[in-house]
Amino acid sequence: MTYPLLLPVTVSLLSLAAANAPTQKEVKLAVERTIPLLQKSGEIYLEKRQCFSCHNQGLPILALTAARRQGFAIDGKKLQRQIEFTADFLRRNRKRYEEGRGTGGQVFTAGYALWALAEANWKPDETTQAVAHYLLQRDQKLGYWQTRENRPPSEFSSLTATFVALRSLQTFASDDDEGLLRQRIDKIRAWLSKVRPSETEERVFKLWALALVQADPNELVAARNALIETQNSDGGWSQLDGKASDAYATGTALVALHRAGGLAVTSPIYRRGLKFLIQTQLGDGSWRVESRSRPFQTYFESGFPHGKHQFISITATSWAVMALAAAGNG
Repeated sequence: MTYPLLLPVTVSLLSLAAANAPTQKEVKLAVERTIPLLQKSGEIYLEKRQCFSCHNQGLPILALTAARRQGFAIDGKKLQRQIEFTADFLRRNRKRYEEGRGTGGQVFTAGYALWALAEANWKPDETTQAVAHYLLQRDQKLGYWQTRENRPPSEFSSLTATFVALRSLQTFASDDDEGLLRQRIDKIRAWLSKVRPSETEERVFKLWALALVQADPNELVAARNALIETQNSDGGWSQLDGKASDAYATGTALVALHRAGGLAVTSPIYRRGLKFLIQTQLGDGSWRVESRSRPFQTYFESGFPHGKHQFISITATSWAVMALAAAGNG
């Protein structure tokens, strides 16, 4: 797809960005420092819990598969255990999906689990078909997927729910459901043209969703530029306008701009974002982000640092790895 030009960038800004851009070695080392931590935490989680989680399976699988595609070394056996754990969780709950009940987390759980399996090249089967059909049956009258969760930043917006559902259906919808899926896409395309994002999470996933439904190119560019305009002077993005930049908002913005918005990883905008991530990475390979969600699960240590902030921090770290890996092994 050919995109119209981005916002104009002055020569002085280009020069400044080039001077502050991270080296290829810095980017590569940042990813390599994080991979063992993500894999170790995943192993510990499997020892303590039997349910799939977006933060300890979904996003790390997305990050590790992205890193592997870019040539980074990972432990394939450990990754495969996370993938099979995810598939087994869906398999054990297949009847709930067939009955339209789903599981805790509803669209987010089903959507992120299937998205992770899709990125891991999991072959469609009867279970993935059942979960995909559950997603298609849910919120049919609305067209888009409505969230009933309130766990910001990653599980509160209908834009996020809609994208993860659509991305999953792109791979796992059965042939029998293709007609229903096309109808949903038409409704979502119309809905997206009207919805107005309120913060970075929504700007990110509106851009993702617009690209997925092949929206009008002008709408896609407008969404991309709206996200670019909120980049802070330090190169990062904030979850909430006016707040400090953090790795979650920055990682999600960069990945969406690159994959959905066609922004080159060599662009000044992208390199400034990478620089922010490298400068804020901690020595253990993680990024610390403070939770904005009210806790509702019994606390336990998953092997990832930052205590009560560990779940949003591992999510943020996974997004940061995806953003860095895209530019780090070329």
